Amino acid sequence: MKRKYIIYLALSVSFILSISFSFYYYTQALKYGQQIDGGKDNQSAIPAYHFALIGEEMDHDYWRLVGEGGKDTEEKYDVFVEYTGPRRSNPEEQLELLDIAIKSKVDGIIVQALNDNFLPMINKAVNEGIPVITIDTDAPDSRRSTYIGTDNYEAGRLAGKTLVEDTNGEATVGIVTGSFDNAHHQLRVQGFREMVKQEEGIKIVAIEESNITRVTAEEKTHQMLKEFPEIDALYGTSALDGVGMAQAMESLHLKNDEMYLIAFDILPENVELMEQGIIDVLIEQKPYEMGYHSIELMLDLMKDKPVKDTYYTDVNVVRVQDLIKKRDGL
Repeated sequence: MKRKYIIYLALSVSFILSISFSFYYYTQALKYGQQIDGGKDNQSAIPAYHFALIGEEMDHDYWRLVGEGGKDTEEKYDVFVEYTGPRRSNPEEQLELLDIAIKSKVDGIIVQALNDNFLPMINKAVNEGIPVITIDTDAPDSRRSTYIGTDNYEAGRLAGKTLVEDTNGEATVGIVTGSFDNAHHQLRVQGFREMVKQEEGIKIVAIEESNITRVTAEEKTHQMLKEFPEIDALYGTSALDGVGMAQAMESLHLKNDEMYLIAFDILPENVELMEQGIIDVLIEQKPYEMGYHSIELMLDLMKDKPVKDTYYTDVNVVRVQDLIKKRDGL
C-alpha cells in the first residue's frame, strides 16, 4: 500500500511539473514572438552602427571611465557601443576579443594595442573592411586609422620634470612600472629617464615590474626599499603602482616626509592617499574623454571624413591643493 502511495505521489508531482514547464515555455514563446513582431514595426530602433571598444581591464576604475565615455555616446549618436575586455589585464584575452569582433563583422573597432602581437590582428581587421582606432596604447606601425589617448612619452617627461623641480634636483629614485612589455609603460619610463638624466643629483637605482597589480607593486617596492634604503623618491607608471608603493611605505614604517611619491591617475584610492599626504603628485589622464571621442572619431570614419594620425588627450600635474580647489569649486 505504501509503495502504491509513493508511485502515485511521484506521478502527481511529475504531472504538475510538466504542466508548469509547458506553461513557462508557452509564455516565453509568446514574449519572443512579441519581440519579433515589435522589431518588425520598429526597425528604426536598431542603431546604424555597431562598434566594439576593447579595453585592457574591466575590473579597473580607469577602464571603467573609458567604457563610460564610449557608452555615453549612445545617448547622442545612433550607435551601439559594445564595451568589453578581460577582467584582469591579459593581452592574449584581448587578442581573442579582437578576433571575435572581426568575425562578428562589427562596423568599427577601438582597441588598446599593448604589444606588437596586436599589429597583425589590427591589419586583419582593416583588410576585411573594418576600420580600427587604437586607444590609450598606440600601434603606429599597423594599419589603424588613428590613435587617441595620452602621449605617454611626454607624460613620462612631465613626471620627470615635476620630480626634478620638487626635489631641487636631488633624489635617489626607485621606479615601479606596470609592465616591462606594454608599450605605454615603456614610454612613460623612457620619458622620465630622458628628463632626469640631465640632473647630476638624481640617480635611478632600481626599476621593478608590478604586472599592474597593487599586491605585486607593494611586494616589489618593499623588496626595492630593503635592498636600496637610500631611495627617497618613488615613481609609479600605473594607477595601482601608487597604491602598492604607499602600502610598502606603511609596512616599513616610513614617514610621509621621508619619501617623495609620484604616480598616475586621479582615482579614488590615489586621491585619498594624496589627501593623507602620502602621494605628492598625480599625473592626471583623461580616460572618459578618450572613450567618448574615440566613438566620435569612428563616426567620422564611417562618413569618410578625414582624421589626423594622432589625437592626444590632456595630461596634467595634480597636487593636493588642486584637489581642494576642485572640491570647493574654486
